[in-house]
Amino acid sequence: MTDYDLLHATWPPASLRSLGPFTLRDGGGGGKRVSAASVEGTPTDPELDTAEKHTDLFAVRPDQTDFDMVLADRGYELVDPTLILSCDVAALTTPEPSPVSGFTVWPPLQVQRDIWAEGGIGPARLAVMDRVTGPKTSILGRAQDKPAGAAFVAIHGGTVMVHAVEVRAGLRRFGLATHMMRHAARWAQVRAATRIAVLVTEANTAAIALYRGLGLTGGRCYHYRSKPKDTRP
Repeated sequence: MTDYDLLHATWPPASLRSLGPFTLRDGGGGGKRVSAASVEGTPTDPELDTAEKHTDLFAVRPDQTDFDMVLADRGYELVDPTLILSCDVAALTTPEPSPVSGFTVWPPLQVQRDIWAEGGIGPARLAVMDRVTGPKTSILGRAQDKPAGAAFVAIHGGTVMVHAVEVRAGLRRFGLATHMMRHAARWAQVRAATRIAVLVTEANTAAIALYRGLGLTGGRCYHYRSKPKDTRP
C-alpha cells in the first residue's frame, strides 16, 4: 500500500475515470485533494493536451520531476506543497488523554458540523467523509467544558489517517489538537491499526510543529500544479 492508496481510500472523490495515463477525479466540490488529476509516468504532449481539455489541476508526486517541469513550462503554478507525517499508533496512546477531552462518534453531531463549517469545511467535504467505506469515526474535542474541536479519522491498510482537524479559534491554546490525535490513536489501536498519519501543507508551520512535537515524521507527499485563471482557455 502506498501513501496515495491511503489518501484516496480515506478521502475519496465522488467519482474517477481513466484517460490514457491520467486518472481524472470529480470531487463534488470537496476541494483540490479529491479533484486533482494524477498521472502514472510522464505523459506525452498529446496525452497531456487531451487531459487539459478536462482539467487544469494536477497532483504531482515528488518522484515526478519531469512531469512537474512540463507543467511549469506550460504556465502551471505550484500550489500547496503538502507533507505526510506519521508515527506508530502506540506512540500516541500514552499518556492517556483526559476522558472528557474527546469522544468518538459516528455520524458526526451537529455541533461538529458547526465547528467544521466555522473552519470552511462544509457539506461537500462532509460528503467526502460519508463516501469512505472502511472503518471510520469522528472526534468531538472538548476544552473549557465546551465543544471545541472536530476531526475525521479513517483506517486503510493498517494506517489511520486523520483529516479535517479543526479547533475553534477561541479555544486553541488548551492542547486540544494533541488530545484529539491521542483519541484517534486509541480508537485505531483497538481496530488493529499500527500507524497514524496526517497531511499538512508546508505553509501550516504551526501544525507541523505540533505533529513533529508528537513524534510524527515524514516528508513531501505531493503538490498541485494549477493553471492561473487568466491563462485558462
